[in-house]
Amino acid sequence: MWTILGGDRVEAGREVAETAPGDDHDSADLGTSHAEHNTGVPELVVIAEQLLAPVPGGTGRYTRELLRALAETAPPGWSVSSVVARHPDVSAARVDGVDGPHRLPLPPRALIGAWQLGMPWWRGDAVHAPTPLAPARPKRGRTLSVTVHDTVPWTHPETLTPRGVAWHQAMIARAARRASALVVPTQAVARDLAARVSLDAPVRVAGHGVTEWPLATGMDLPKRYVLAIGTIEPRKGIDVLIEAMSRFDAPPLLLAGQQGWGGVDPERLAAEHGVKLRVLGKLSDAELGEVLWRASALAAPSLAEGFGLPVLEAMAAGVPVVHSDAPALVEVAGGAGRVSPRGDAAALAFALAEVLETPWLAREMCVRGLKRAGEFSWKRAALAVWDIHQIHGS
Repeated sequence: MWTILGGDRVEAGREVAETAPGDDHDSADLGTSHAEHNTGVPELVVIAEQLLAPVPGGTGRYTRELLRALAETAPPGWSVSSVVARHPDVSAARVDGVDGPHRLPLPPRALIGAWQLGMPWWRGDAVHAPTPLAPARPKRGRTLSVTVHDTVPWTHPETLTPRGVAWHQAMIARAARRASALVVPTQAVARDLAARVSLDAPVRVAGHGVTEWPLATGMDLPKRYVLAIGTIEPRKGIDVLIEAMSRFDAPPLLLAGQQGWGGVDPERLAAEHGVKLRVLGKLSDAELGEVLWRASALAAPSLAEGFGLPVLEAMAAGVPVVHSDAPALVEVAGGAGRVSPRGDAAALAFALAEVLETPWLAREMCVRGLKRAGEFSWKRAALAVWDIHQIHGS
């Protein structure tokens, strides 16, 4: 989970005041220029700040796809809009069918600090925050839902900075007390969150969906390859994957995703282990779709995830998946993938080799994966959010 402070991609809370998030603040309302929506049409406002991140990551894809689905499934008479902090260029946050993005009066760092301190802000009748970056509480008679993607700040704090851990824990705990409801992507996150924070807000489990990819672009790709997708950072298990690929006669490894924090250097690791590696970096939707469709297998060796969108997207593309035993990945795959213990390069190598060298097994996994992927959709995710605001706002 990441929140963007100014123009740099830094872990949420890394450069804001080390103060526990407040529940109220007696300062002026942050939303002076957009304080109320007076058209007479009820409005759901989505905080779209993650779309302007230098490295939006999976949370950015979630924000964009959910926004699109919320607009497509809006109940009669409702409108959907988005807001962001004050940026010079907000074009990357535009989503078809969504009114906005509207700029709030504060730049990113100031907005994060203000909401951390509990400054009030409101626009519209309901607000959904796709990350823990959210107002302190809903106004009377209004509703606020907040998505909590994972419990990594508690389960794997070593994969975040200390200040980032503190910020996420505090903001999530406040949302659990003050929001109308929390949205989590898996039962695994729901269970773990309940064990770690006091939940006054109800928790709604709503899985992610599958992107409809544009037409292929004709990329120059190897005939066979293992694909890994995600921001290159410590908890993604890229080091374990590269070691695993060195343990058998493996095809090339392709990494799709931008460089994150933590100093993970896959090219150096691949050179040390003699692994054929290609780092693809940031891809367009069309490119990512093509890389997925043509992969021999997807590897998802993460130490921790809240959902694991690449696992779902690979299954939907008919690609066999080898994933770690992180509870959320096991839940999302639903038995359609091969499971490998986290951090165990030898076991991961065995699982990948088995899938790549056993055609009938790969075909069987593809069939099971396609069936499992059919159980998820962005429409279902959006309807879960609408249910929160219609139930709690009535």
